[in-house]
Amino acid sequence: MTEKTSRASGEEGPRTSTSAVASPAPVILSNEPGSFAWGVLAKRHPALIQQVRDAFPYSRRQHEALDALLNEITNGVVEPLAPAERDHERWAVSGQEHFGRSWYDAPFLWAESYFYRRLLGAVGYFGAGPWQGVDPFAPFKKAELEGGAVKEELRALDSLANVPAEERATALLHASLWGNRADLGFRVAAGEPEAGDTAAPALVADDSVLLWQLLPVGAGSTVAVVADNAGRELIPDLILIDHLLEQRHADQVVLHVKPYPYYVSDAMTADVVDCLRRLIEAPGEAGRIGGRLWKAMAAGNLEARTHPFFCAPYPYGEMPEDLRGEFECATLTILKGDLNYRRLVGDQLWDPTASFADLTTYFPGAVAALRTLKSDVIVGLEEGTLDTLEQSGDAWRTSGTHALIQVGQ
Repeated sequence: MTEKTSRASGEEGPRTSTSAVASPAPVILSNEPGSFAWGVLAKRHPALIQQVRDAFPYSRRQHEALDALLNEITNGVVEPLAPAERDHERWAVSGQEHFGRSWYDAPFLWAESYFYRRLLGAVGYFGAGPWQGVDPFAPFKKAELEGGAVKEELRALDSLANVPAEERATALLHASLWGNRADLGFRVAAGEPEAGDTAAPALVADDSVLLWQLLPVGAGSTVAVVADNAGRELIPDLILIDHLLEQRHADQVVLHVKPYPYYVSDAMTADVVDCLRRLIEAPGEAGRIGGRLWKAMAAGNLEARTHPFFCAPYPYGEMPEDLRGEFECATLTILKGDLNYRRLVGDQLWDPTASFADLTTYFPGAVAALRTLKSDVIVGLEEGTLDTLEQSGDAWRTSGTHALIQVGQ
C-alpha cells in the first residue's frame, strides 16, 4: 500500500485509492452466498433492524422507515440519502457507483457503513425531532455493562494488583485484545463465540514484544488508542491505558472514539463516561483504576477525541490530513478491533502471508493492531501458522476464536 494524498479538511469526502487500483487483491463484496460478508447483509442486518425496533417505543413513522429499509436491503437496490440530509453530498459521491444496484454488489466495507447511516436516519437520530441524538444501540450497551460478566472481570483485577509490572502488562494487553470478542453486532446472528479446544494457535501472530519495546518506561511517549467496541471491550482498553500511564510507558494517551452510533456497539464519548463510572463504582482495584483515569482526564494525561472519518467507508490510507497529523504526533497508535484492521490493511482478499509491515508503511508512524478475528481479511501470517489453521477445520477467520497482535513501523 503506497502513501496517498489526503484532503486537508476534516471532512471525509471523495477520494481515489491508488492502492486499491494497483493491488491484485480483490475488494471484498457480499454477493457470494454463504460467505461471511453475505451473511452480514442477509442475516445480521435484518436481525439488527428487528432488535432496534423492539428496543424503543418508536413512532409509526419510524416503524415505516425501518420497514422500508428492511425491504430495500432484502429485496431492493441501494437508494441515496434524501437531498435534505446534512451529509447527502458526501454519501452521494462515495455511493455514486452503487446506487441503483444490489446491496450485495457494493464493497462490503461501504455497504456496512452505509447501512448504519441509513439505520440512524430511519430512527431520526440526525433529525430535528425528539429522537435526535438518541443512541438506538444504547439498551444493548447498557445491558452488557451492567451484566454479571463485567462484574466478574472487574473483580478479577484484584488478583493482578500486586503482581510484577511486566506480568501485569502482559495480562492487561491480552485482556484488551480478547475483550474484542465483546462485539454486540457480532453476536446478533451468531451468538457469543467460545474459544473451545483447537489444534490451531489462538494467537495467530504476536508482536507484543515489539509493542512494549516502542514504549520504554519514562520516555515521555504519547499513545493514540483508536477504540472499537464499548462496554466489555472498552473497559479492558481503559484498564490498559491506566497501566500505560501509571507505569510511565506513556505520559499522554489520546482515546479516539466514534462521533455517532456505529456498528451496534462502537464506542462514543458517552460510552467512555459510562465505562469510567462503572469502574469508579466497583470495589477494590477496579475502583482505584477508575479514579485514576477520571483524574487523568482532568489533568489532560488522558483525552477523548473523535473525527468524522471514523464513521467513513474508507481505508486509513485515505484519512484526511488533520487526522494524519494527530497520528504523526503519537509514538504509537493502537488500533482496536476488526473494523479498524479492515480499514488499516484494506478490506481485500489478501494472501494471508502478505507482509503486514509492507501494507501499513503509509501509516503516519508506528501502528499496532489488536484484533480478534471476525472477518475474512488477514495478513502477516507465517506459512506454518497458516497451514495449521487451514488444516484445523475451524472457521478461524470469522468465529472470534483467534486473535492477533501485529506491529508495523
